Amino acid sequence: MTGFSATVLTLYPEMFPGPLGTALAGKGLDNGIWSLATVQIRDFAEGRHRNVDDTPAGGGPGMVLRADVVGRALDSVAADERPRLLMSPRGRPLTQGFVRELAEGPGVVILCGRFEGVDQRVIDGRNLLEVSVGDYVLSGGETAAMVVLDAIVRLLPGVMGKTESGSEESFETGLLEYPHYTRPQVWEERGIPEVLASGNHAAIARWRRTQAEAITRERRPDLWAARATATTEGKGDKK
Repeated sequence: MTGFSATVLTLYPEMFPGPLGTALAGKGLDNGIWSLATVQIRDFAEGRHRNVDDTPAGGGPGMVLRADVVGRALDSVAADERPRLLMSPRGRPLTQGFVRELAEGPGVVILCGRFEGVDQRVIDGRNLLEVSVGDYVLSGGETAAMVVLDAIVRLLPGVMGKTESGSEESFETGLLEYPHYTRPQVWEERGIPEVLASGNHAAIARWRRTQAEAITRERRPDLWAARATATTEGKGDKK
């Protein structure tokens, strides 16, 4: 019995599973840890030309996905407890914490937008949660949906070989990840930090922590500030 179930509504179902069919996600798919189904939105269009979009009300450039077509496509997916997401640059930012919330649920239904966007009435009428993978614009929601699913699937039990692999990565602790090294011991006159070869696990842990903090302060001051605020609030709660 498959656990996590994903359904993607798209004008380009041939794009799936794409990279989700390889590596860890692909193995999880083959082993039934998660399932993936696609729905062709155009199948729910009517008329000779089966139009899925129309010009924006009030004028303006581009085209907008029609509420009636998208609504019928969404209604074709079995009603269940899975959240219904719309990939949108104006949506809730995708964070590691949000990914964990989704991974702990039964699955997701993802609508991939195209053109200028989706008629607001279907967003409101079907209670779609808009989700953004970053402050930039893509040609469509398909690649964004793949990002969401890849981030989720790797957290599902049985997908990753070692749970520590996920718990120590960037964003899991509010810090960016520390640097990694492996053989050879010396490469182009650059050696591996001595502490990593010391066998002193406490010293190694301290070094990694210090490195993660320094990298986060330098590269993501927003994360560092948020972490500092959370730490301060946490101390206040204990008083």
